[in-house]
Amino acid sequence: MRGSVKYILFFCLLVVTASFAQTTSKKELERKKERLQKEIDFTNNQLKIVSKNKNATKEQLEALQKKIKLREQLIGTINGEISALGGQIENTNKEIVSLEEKMKRLKAAYAEMVRYAYRNRNIYQRLMFIFAATDFNQAYKRISWLQQYSKHRMQQAAEITGTETELTGKKQDLETKKNQKTSLKISEQNNKATLEKEKVEQDQVMKNLTVREQKLKKDLAEKQAAKLKLDRAIESLIKKEIEAAKKKAVAAGKKNVTNANVFTSTPEAAKLSSGFSNNKGILPWPVDQGAITGTFGNHPHKELKGIMVNNNGIDIQSAKGSSARAIFDGTVSGVISIPGSNKAVIIRHGEYLTVYSNLTDVAVKTGDKVTTKQRIANIGNDDENQKAEVHLEIWKNTTKLNPQLWLKR
Repeated sequence: MRGSVKYILFFCLLVVTASFAQTTSKKELERKKERLQKEIDFTNNQLKIVSKNKNATKEQLEALQKKIKLREQLIGTINGEISALGGQIENTNKEIVSLEEKMKRLKAAYAEMVRYAYRNRNIYQRLMFIFAATDFNQAYKRISWLQQYSKHRMQQAAEITGTETELTGKKQDLETKKNQKTSLKISEQNNKATLEKEKVEQDQVMKNLTVREQKLKKDLAEKQAAKLKLDRAIESLIKKEIEAAKKKAVAAGKKNVTNANVFTSTPEAAKLSSGFSNNKGILPWPVDQGAITGTFGNHPHKELKGIMVNNNGIDIQSAKGSSARAIFDGTVSGVISIPGSNKAVIIRHGEYLTVYSNLTDVAVKTGDKVTTKQRIANIGNDDENQKAEVHLEIWKNTTKLNPQLWLKR
């Protein structure tokens, strides 16, 4: 008897533990699913921001890859929920079968009791059953048995009612779980369909990126060729100006004229050169409004991995249709046409030069005097991005300087 009780207690403990484990696991899966959905929503918002750029970007691809990974995890979590619910549905079905068998036994036993009670419903028969006892003890026992029988019958009726209630609850629980499972399967199918679309989008972005990288490499090669031509043109112009200035200085009786001081050999040139130098850090920008998009010196390309670019100046992006203006008083040394970079204007300020390239509709010519903030040309437009970008360089004789250090912050 003690062994049976121990076995029953152990079995109940196992059932309770399994039920608790399933509930805990289900809650964890629901929490994980909610977290993954939040991450997907956040990544979607990031993707919307980066997708505003007409050109496919690596940030867009990375956001898509992250979203696909999260979507796959979400589908896995939903599958886990479906599997857990399947186990719970199976257990609930077993419990329902067990309760239905119990109901059959209870009802059969109760029916037998009812039949017996019906047969012995006459009080005379019950009295005869008691008086037929051989002695007082037996009579007492028969009275007790009749009382216990009546009580047991009431308990049986109560147990049938309780079992029916439990069975109804289990069936409702089963129906709820089945509905949840159906809902999860629909969610799984929807997420799988979305995942397929996201993978197609990812393939398209990767394809676009490949095309864009090829275009960027081509553009970079053209810009490097234009930069080389501009450098050679500036160096050639400086050389000619130095030679011309030297001849002029010698003809005027100047002595000890060198390449370094030839452009400060006259009071006017020295004053202009000194004025430019004294305005370092407060010179006006070559545009009314703009932002620096390319910095001075060697640095990695913004989009092409593993490629270094060398910038002799800075690139300033402004609104489409903007004009370029002189950043200081000076004289136009030359206007140069550079294939792939429109036109360039070079302005001398004593021993300093400022170079403005990617210009159209140039409004000045060689030898013109210009003043600070005077319009010199329109800036070449980038129709694809609805922007305009001017390239600015500052030279001191043949030394290239960082324009960002000279412009007003």
